This record gives sequence, C-alpha cells and structure tokens, in this order.
Amino acid sequence: MGWTKETTAYGVLVRNEGGKNLGIAGDVPVLEKDGFAFKDLARTGELLPYEDWRLDAETRAADLAGRLSREEIAGLMLYSSHQMVPFTGPGPFSDTYGGETFDPRKHGDADLTDGQLRFLKQDHIRHVLQMSVKSARVSAQWSNNLQKVCEEEPWGIPVNISTDPRHGATAAGAEFRTAGSDVSKWPEGIGMAAAGDPELVRRFAQVAAKEYRALGITTALGPQIDLSTEPRWMRLEDTLGSDPEKVIPMVKAYCDGMQTTEGSPDGWGADSVITMVKHWPGGGTGEGGRDAHYPYGCFAVYPSGQFEQHLRPFTEAAFRLDGPTGKAGAVMPYYTVSWLEGHEKVGNSYNEYILKELLREKYAYDGVVCTDWGITGDPDPSIDSFGSRCYGVNELTEAERHLRIILNGVDQFGGNNRAQPVLDAWRIGEEKYGAAFMDERMRLSAKRLLTGMFRVGLFENPYLDPEESEWIVGCAAFVKEGLAAQARSAVMLRKAGLPLREGMKVWIPRRTLRARKNFVRMMMPEETPDPLAGFDCTPWCIRTETPEEADAAIVFMESPLSDPYDPEDRAGGGNGYRPLTLQYRPYTAAEARAVSIAGGDFREDFTNRSYRGKTNVCINEKDLDNLEEARCRMGSKPVIVCMHMHNPTVPAEWEGKADGVLVHFGCSLPVQMDILFGRQEAGGRLPYNLPASMAAVEKHGEDDTEGPEPYVCKDGSVWETGYADGETR
Repeated sequence: MGWTKETTAYGVLVRNEGGKNLGIAGDVPVLEKDGFAFKDLARTGELLPYEDWRLDAETRAADLAGRLSREEIAGLMLYSSHQMVPFTGPGPFSDTYGGETFDPRKHGDADLTDGQLRFLKQDHIRHVLQMSVKSARVSAQWSNNLQKVCEEEPWGIPVNISTDPRHGATAAGAEFRTAGSDVSKWPEGIGMAAAGDPELVRRFAQVAAKEYRALGITTALGPQIDLSTEPRWMRLEDTLGSDPEKVIPMVKAYCDGMQTTEGSPDGWGADSVITMVKHWPGGGTGEGGRDAHYPYGCFAVYPSGQFEQHLRPFTEAAFRLDGPTGKAGAVMPYYTVSWLEGHEKVGNSYNEYILKELLREKYAYDGVVCTDWGITGDPDPSIDSFGSRCYGVNELTEAERHLRIILNGVDQFGGNNRAQPVLDAWRIGEEKYGAAFMDERMRLSAKRLLTGMFRVGLFENPYLDPEESEWIVGCAAFVKEGLAAQARSAVMLRKAGLPLREGMKVWIPRRTLRARKNFVRMMMPEETPDPLAGFDCTPWCIRTETPEEADAAIVFMESPLSDPYDPEDRAGGGNGYRPLTLQYRPYTAAEARAVSIAGGDFREDFTNRSYRGKTNVCINEKDLDNLEEARCRMGSKPVIVCMHMHNPTVPAEWEGKADGVLVHFGCSLPVQMDILFGRQEAGGRLPYNLPASMAAVEKHGEDDTEGPEPYVCKDGSVWETGYADGETR
C-alpha cells in the first residue's frame, strides 16, 4: 500500500496503490489513513464516512445527507435548465459572462456564465443539463471548471452533468437535441428497433458511456422506453418500438451497457453512466397523437385497456436488469395526464396513484425520480404554448406544487434553477406534517441523489484531461461502429432499380417546407432545403440540374409533418384542434371520434377536443410533388425514394410511383448513399406497420400494441412490422 501525487492538466492526481485515485484541482487537503490517501473535502482534519472511498455508496450518501443544511438539500433537488457551452446568443435560453453577452475576444468557450456561478454557489445546484457544446475539448474544460468551483464549496459536492440523447445521426426536431461534442453517430431509438438486435443496443450504450464520461457526463436522460403505440406521436422516433416483448430485452441491454463498469463487484464505477429511463408510466398514448409538451396535448388515453402493457418496459426491464447494477438509477415521469377511470386528472408527477402507489409502493422503485423539465411554474394563459406544464394543479402556488410532488416520492425538479420554492415547500410541509416528518423525507431524497454521484466516482475524481477526451470522443473505431449500425437499421422496402451505378447522373430535387411552428411554438418561415446541402455526392454520382439529363432520380423525403393545433380555428369559433396526418395530401378526418376521450382545461370552455370532419395539410406536401414530378419526367428511368421515416407513413399515395424504396430512422447521408449505390446492405426490418390508410389510424387505439391495419402493396406485399424486401420475419 501507499500513494503518490502527480501533476495533471487540471491540478493533482493522487494514486492509491490498491485503491481509488483522487483528482484535485484546488487546495483540498489530503488525509492519510491505513496507508491510503483520502480527500478532506469537509476540511475537518479527520476522515468522515462520506470521504472514505472504501465504504459503499449508500453508507457514504446517508452520512453526507445527514450533514447538509436544508438549503444544500434543496439545491441537490434541482436539475438545471438547458445549458449551452458557450451561450453565444439569444434564444429560448441565454446567459451572460461578467454581465456581458458572449464575446470570443474576451471570453473562453469553457468559461462559466453568471447564471452557472449563481446556481452553483447560491442555489447549491449540483445536477446540470448540458444541451450544446462546441467540442469535446471544450466540454471537458467546462466540466473541470464546474467541478473546481464545487470542490471549493462546503462539503465539496461535485457536479453530475447530464445530457439528452446526443448520438443520433439526424435530428427529428421533436425534442431539444444536444449538439456539438463530436460524438459517434448511431441510429435513433426506432432505428435500433429496426435493426432488432439487443446486443447492438448494448454495444451502442457502452460506446456512448465511454464518450459521455470523456465529456464529463455522468447521467443520460434516457433511454426513452415508452411503447410507441400511437403512430402520430412526434417522439416515436426516439422509442424502441411498440411491442413490449421486443422492447424489454433492448431496455435491459441499454441500461446494462451504459451503467456497468466491468470488473466492479456492484457494476458501478468510473466507466458508469446513470440511466434515467423515461417516461413513466409510458408517454406514447397521447390522444390523437398529440404531445404533452403542449397543453393541447396533455392527455394520455387508453381506449384499448392496455395501460399495464405500457408499464412493462419499466417493471420487467429497467427495474429488473440482468447486470450487476440491478436497475436503472433514475426514472422520469412524463408530462401527461393519465386518463384512468377513478383517478385524479393531473400530470403524472402530481398524481399520487401513478407515482406513490404504483412506482414507489407497488413496484418498490427506490432510485431517483426526477420530474420532466418545467412543470412547477404558473401556466401560460395560452393553450398553444411551450410553457409550464402544471397540468390540473394550476390553482396551487408554486411552493404547493413542489410539496405535492415531494409527497408523491419525487426527489428532483427538472429545469428548476431556484431553490426557494423547494424551501417554501419544506416550510409548508412542516406546518402540515411536522418538522421531523419533513426532515426525514427531504434527507431521503438527498441520500438517493448523492448515492448515484458516489456510485460513478465523482467524489474521487470528477476531472478530465481535455486531450484524452478529444482522443476518445468520436474516435475512428467508434465512428466506424456507429456507421455500421446505421446501415443495419435502414430498411429496403423495394429493390427495383437498385443498386444505382456509381458515377451515373442523378437528379435530386430540392424540398419545400411550408411556414410552420417549431418545437417551442415559434413561427418559422417557408424553407426550400437542399437534401444534399453541404454534402459532396461526387464519390457516388454526378448531380444534374434537370431530370432529362439524369440516368436516375433520388427523391429524398420525410414522413409527413403536421401541426395538431390551429389558434385561428379557435378564434373563429372552433375548438382549435385538427388532425395530425400521416399522408401528404390534405386529410379530412371523417372517421375520427365524434367526442374526445379526454378534455378539460381552465383555458377552454369546452371538453370535447374532437377534430372530426376537419382538414389538415402536410407541412412537407411538396415531397410528394417532387416524387410525382420525377416519375413523370424520368419516364422509364429509375426513380428511387429515400425516406427519413419519423413516423409510420401511409404509402398509398406514393409507393406506386417509386421503383426502389429505402427508408431509414436516422442515417447519415454517406450511409444512405452507400446503400443506394450498393456499397452497403440495408439490414433492418420495419419496426412498425405502415398504415393502410388514415381511417385505419383513426380506428386504432392509442395504447394498442398491435398497431393499425397494415398497407398491402399492389404486388401483395404487406408492409408490416418485420417486413423488408419481399418478406416478413
């Protein structure tokens, strides 16, 4: 036994022979006991249990939780809003540097903002969500800067940095996507379902964990394990599918792959990333396909009576892992109001039955529960808004909302940067239930939150070598694996006209997207994007300006995009609701429900959200125009459809106009071109039924795991789950 010190890029590394290494950036004293070195984080001159890395994480967490002030506990229970690294301009989130906007001549990319310093020091926040970052090096430097500030604070509690999904090859636009950091690129979740191999999911999770740790990230806000039974849902692309029998092994593989440090007795260690599975109790059943980020989409319905099926990815997978960590370290409930007979109609985090009775008691989940982002503030007066989602409890104060959530067993508030509402909730709870009850309850949350931080080794060494991070993140081996996985996830629906001949002349039309609202409900102007913008296609083909010059046409398409709410309809005396559509031409919902299952909002003087008889148009209808033009002008020459399928698409309008059809769920352009020109094979199978019609979609229950009636091609092929290139498996 013994220990040594060495200088590093961030400060000092203490190496314990036969023990854990310690990273120190500032002036934290080192204690020696039994021949080992320990950090004196509390600066007491004696080794406290939480400082002793020989003890288990639960023991250390319980010791530290018992020492914290209520202000420090309140800070632990906050998860920051989305952080840009650096904050370079205005937008949904912004910040300053020394009172100024970011100026690259004055400020470093990894500098901490005024807001970050404030929430670390004043509000004691130790869980931070990184949204975008310039590069892997900057991420490592920024992480080190955060950790150095916290190391100098009382108790030396480090920062647990988290991220939303970061490895997708393309962005669906349905959720905040993290950006930068140069990570390897893999299929989206539904692409993993198309590949159909849990071992591929495991390998992805292992690679992602290595890259995350090199970026300073120790919690993943995922996987998204909702059963995607509603085909119109905008977040379907991030799920692992709708069949629980297939989803369960993939969930286990994902969580085990990301959380497990090889060689560790309990599975946890310096290579582990905590998974926060989402969204309890399943978010894929929004009525009419609407999403609960928005008040108009808050209701989850179960017309087929399959609520229990939607719990299975949690109760039979995330809470019963095969690996040594045992269960996912954290759970996130969704925004939805679960419309269940006999139970209160409030958002899931406010729902005693959903959280306290089911999650905490019946299924005995004892890990961290963190709300989805932004559910405790006062609601926006407009139902067409991207605002606070305090569904069903708008009459409560902000502090009362926090207390109700805490009493349901929740430990943490996503997107909340201020500790005061938690402190106010604590005070109200003391008045109602007594000081001893509330003290025990709050320290229980502190223990749960600290346990994860001890498990992943943050208290020993949270620091990174930026050069090493640059080498690990997006290294050639990981990039190669990701590209191969993308090809395995793509689905060849029809091979006619394929593969194309390398060097041939190809016409690729531009696309048009109508003016529309984006994810945060801000109006976007009409766009005419080039599918190959910034991409050099010459290694595969020569691009022509007209179809007549070309030997073949490639029509890049997206599955139909539409908006389910129209404020002009509401202003004109309607209810504002209109159908989401999975077809390109205008759709009139003749067979939709006459009366919605769910309804009721203080901003509406009606409860029927039905859109029956209403018509909606597709934002990218021009994709079909492009295909029809190509078919008309190319004559007998090959016309190939390459579709990014965010959602199952009704093929009746377009499949007969295409020769070859390739669909993908998040593949980079080089992979798409490789498949079209025969350099790689598409290895995936449809992860869901392609609907026979929109009438079939309307008849299908939002919670039904079987999927809508599938489409039958003119040649008799059934484009159903498991289909690819002439056969279903």
